[in-house]
Amino acid sequence: MSWTEERVAQLRQLWGNGKSASEIAEILGGVSRNAVIGKAHRLELSGRPSPIKRKDGEDEEEGVATTTVAAEAPPAVEKVPAKPVPERKSGGATILNLTERMCKWPIGDPRDKDFHFCGKAAHGNLPYCAEHAQIAYQPPGKRRDDDRTILRA
Repeated sequence: MSWTEERVAQLRQLWGNGKSASEIAEILGGVSRNAVIGKAHRLELSGRPSPIKRKDGEDEEEGVATTTVAAEAPPAVEKVPAKPVPERKSGGATILNLTERMCKWPIGDPRDKDFHFCGKAAHGNLPYCAEHAQIAYQPPGKRRDDDRTILRA
């Protein structure tokens, strides 16, 4: 489906009459609701009022006043870390000074200020030091080994 001049004109008329994007898509045929919304946006057609219904007796001004009050006095919430921040034992490495031959095991939460990588010498061709490689690359479980033994028999 292409947007011909006739279809664009019909879209403009239906949009101006207050039809919903779903209704317009159904009337035009061969086009989705999202395509109608996208085309209306590109044509810079007027915005729509919110489809959310207000409770009876609630004025628009009351909603604004409530929002303003809420913005002025946010509830006091103290940020408590979920877990203690580990200390850098070997100094660690940041993303800026991490090299190919350094352990890339992340230490801490990436959103925290002192987030870093292990930074010790990488083990062999692995991206981690020997200690972190043992955690990352666990040997197959005993049950899996038993299954392989049964298959070989």
